[in-house]
Amino acid sequence: MAMASSISLVFLLAFTCSLAHATLLHNVATRPPMGWNSWNKFACDINEKVIKETADALISTGFSKLGYEYVNIDDCWAEYKRDKDGRLVANATTFPSGIKALADYVHSKGLKLGIYSDAGFFTCSKRQPGSLGHEQMDAETFADWGVDYLKYDNCFTDGSKPELRYPKMRDELLKTGRPIFYSLCEWGVDHPSTWGIKVGNSWRTTPDINNTWSSILNRADLNSKWAEYAGPGGWNDPDMLEVGNDNATREEYKAHFSLWALMKAPLLIGCDVRSMSPVTMKILSNAEVIAVNQDPLGIQGKKVYKYDGLEVWAGPLSDNRIVVILFNRRELSAEITVKWEDIGLNPSEEVQIRNLWKHKNLTNPGRGSLTSSVKSHAAKMFIFTRIQK
Repeated sequence: MAMASSISLVFLLAFTCSLAHATLLHNVATRPPMGWNSWNKFACDINEKVIKETADALISTGFSKLGYEYVNIDDCWAEYKRDKDGRLVANATTFPSGIKALADYVHSKGLKLGIYSDAGFFTCSKRQPGSLGHEQMDAETFADWGVDYLKYDNCFTDGSKPELRYPKMRDELLKTGRPIFYSLCEWGVDHPSTWGIKVGNSWRTTPDINNTWSSILNRADLNSKWAEYAGPGGWNDPDMLEVGNDNATREEYKAHFSLWALMKAPLLIGCDVRSMSPVTMKILSNAEVIAVNQDPLGIQGKKVYKYDGLEVWAGPLSDNRIVVILFNRRELSAEITVKWEDIGLNPSEEVQIRNLWKHKNLTNPGRGSLTSSVKSHAAKMFIFTRIQK
């Protein structure tokens, strides 16, 4: 009997530990992360001055109050070699104060600091070491520094599958006891949507985005098909935002932001927030669109209809509402119709319709379908609210 009791206690303790780890892993990602990442605008041309000024700008613009809380350093922050004890070291020229001091500065603003490493021998720039084989030491180092977010890339590996390498860093991060958002970045190669929820808090479903309209379209399409795998605790990631990097039109960037919000993608700004144009600020600060992304129901929207470059994207929201995007990929304006049956409504149901970019309700309740003219390369975004009778 004593032996049976001991065995039961061991299993209970193991289960409790496992549950605690699962809670720690997923509690940092009840909603998609919002913030900023250095790569799209700066690539390797980063330093602690840029990071501090970015944190300052998130405060001064009011973006932090909208939910943009992560200040994420991407590749190229470390020295090429580890120190004599095998630890990662911040680049002495570009980050002379070290990452701990930088984290303290960011935290003093009420924000969180993110950092970057790789599940390989080097990071993708090959300018700093990766974490393969150093998972425990690096996880402990990140936690000691006060890091809140880890983007973990997939370059220069040992040839083993990401499913084998990525859990090692997860386990070591959990052992530190520090809540660290764990962002998997293996570019969708091994379909991480199907296994990522057990390992991390977000997973890239696409190759790296670039600042072109075609790239934005491609990443949206690739991400949409994995919608069923995302939800609170773990999110599909079509890569960072290009809004404000000045290679697309205002309408294209509005469509980009609308689609990422509907897909519950991480909203990580990729431009220089210290010098945003009024147009960029207006797009990225649309609180109604952000609210769709941060909706507590946490169900990813997706493409539900397409015909010759005209599309309807939709998804459920809390309080029995539906978010709908009418999206025109064509080179000319066109009318797009959403039918109630395409978005899960009964054709006889009446709904109140709100335009999220005009910030106003349509005058008359909708029933059966909605048709609207949409500009070229543009999107109209609505919330449908059922009218109770």
